[in-house]
Amino acid sequence: MGYRRKSNENVNIAKERVVKLFKLADDIFSEDSSLSDRYVDLARKIAMKFKIKLSSSQKRKFCKHCYSYLRPGINCRVRTVSNKLVYSCFKCKKFTRIPLIKSVTTKKGQ
Repeated sequence: MGYRRKSNENVNIAKERVVKLFKLADDIFSEDSSLSDRYVDLARKIAMKFKIKLSSSQKRKFCKHCYSYLRPGINCRVRTVSNKLVYSCFKCKKFTRIPLIKSVTTKKGQ
């Protein structure tokens, strides 16, 4: 059996679905946080199935350890520590550290 590529049409539909699921997770979080966790789980599974890379803003919306939807100030804490952005999940008590990259400066004389 050979490798079969996913058609571009299906990939585009999957990308739209992932965006929609993250929006639904954000909207429903205040009413039912477990349902927003489920939406994030579905979005991740769709992205993995169709090999879609999540944007950096989407990656920061869920915990990498317990896959729960994160809302800063409510169920996670965001701090800057030594040029790193640190997300602390209150559910699993783990940290995600994201380096803060300084902008690239141009060379002298250019």
